[in-house]
Amino acid sequence: MRLLGTKTFRHGVHPPESKDETSGLPIRQFPFAPLLVVPLVQHMGAPSIPVVEEGEEVERGQRIARPDGFMSVAMHAPASGLVRRIALAPSITGRMVPAVYLEPFPGSTQEVEPGTPCPLDSATPDDIIAAIQEAGVVGLGGAGFPTHVKLKVPEGKYVDTLIINGVECEPFLTTDHRVMLEQGEDIFMGIRYLLKVSGAKRVIIGVEANKRDAAEHLSAMFPADLDGSVEVLRVKYPQGAEKMLFAALLGREVPSRKLPIDIHALCCNVATTAEIGRLLPLGRGIQERVITVTGPAVKKKGNYRIPIGTPLRFLLEHVGVEEDVNRVFLGGPMMGAAASSLDISITKGTSGVTAFTDSEAERTHSRVYPCIRCGYCVDACPIFLDPSTLGRLAANEEHEVMAKEHNLMDCFECGSCSFVCPSHIPLVQRFRAAKAAVRKAAAMDKGAA
Repeated sequence: MRLLGTKTFRHGVHPPESKDETSGLPIRQFPFAPLLVVPLVQHMGAPSIPVVEEGEEVERGQRIARPDGFMSVAMHAPASGLVRRIALAPSITGRMVPAVYLEPFPGSTQEVEPGTPCPLDSATPDDIIAAIQEAGVVGLGGAGFPTHVKLKVPEGKYVDTLIINGVECEPFLTTDHRVMLEQGEDIFMGIRYLLKVSGAKRVIIGVEANKRDAAEHLSAMFPADLDGSVEVLRVKYPQGAEKMLFAALLGREVPSRKLPIDIHALCCNVATTAEIGRLLPLGRGIQERVITVTGPAVKKKGNYRIPIGTPLRFLLEHVGVEEDVNRVFLGGPMMGAAASSLDISITKGTSGVTAFTDSEAERTHSRVYPCIRCGYCVDACPIFLDPSTLGRLAANEEHEVMAKEHNLMDCFECGSCSFVCPSHIPLVQRFRAAKAAVRKAAAMDKGAA
């Protein structure tokens, strides 16, 4: 293991880390809300289809929704209780989505019964892919991409290296840090499943240098029969992005409009890996996940194992917030989404809840000035786009030009350009809107054809 942490990528930024208040706090179990609202849209792809009815009693861990095709996953009851209704509920996107409203039984032990295990020794790659889909596993780093889809290696392609992403470069968040310290056995069991299903021969666990204790812990327990290592990376944002990890650890660049499989690599978040190792041997599905609840406005900061479907309002009431709480992000301040309502629920993709007070919000709501073409955003962009030009084109709604001539769709919205902009131009927000317009136009053209 290289403890110096010299490996990294080109460009990037250095926002304040703000992790000290929770990095040393162990994971604690969060209580059940009086009513859990489980959205059936928690991942990219098709929504899950409910298999329970209103008025039905369910057991914790029971499947309550099935996948709708390959690009979809199952959903499981986060608690034993009564299905009050199946109806629309607000989501972080601002849209209403179908959801299962579940009232937990107050006197239940909330134990989870084992299901049908997926034995590592005898399971085929297709068996593992099916088990991961049935377990409802999606990318827990925030993307929400169905993990089994990522693991399905196309015919004619191959993977030689598996990267386990333990970087967690998002400010404030320490979820992955605690998982690495507390769930090492689950992580390595998950790695064994991932190696078998992908066909990769070696594994590299990437950890940023501000988590040396986690890197040392995993390195000390690294199984002798696995070909791989723990690599410590330089602290820089967005070091945890897939493309940046491939560049830093493998010296490989994912070409524009291509996928990691095209460079024979596969990346999986460390918390996702731990869930695979925790769930598949017992045949269980995801009912909860580890989340960092933090920020200047939070009184009882910590890392909590929170039931999926917990309303944000209940979560904040339990941990306590300052009276002048102003903004709440699901995730961190760089790539997280600001909550427009406290009635949305915790989902599988929620890696953190970060709350800020009036004073912090004032500092981030500065007046927007014209672009001065300083080039700071160009120097910061980790994938070498020209955010300044893209920003001007976005202001003029020249979305097609942005996509075809300036590689807009390669942007993964890390926020580095907005962070360094002295004119406080909301570049990422403009790019998100432009990308949505491009996708809408493409869908309309496809429909017309």
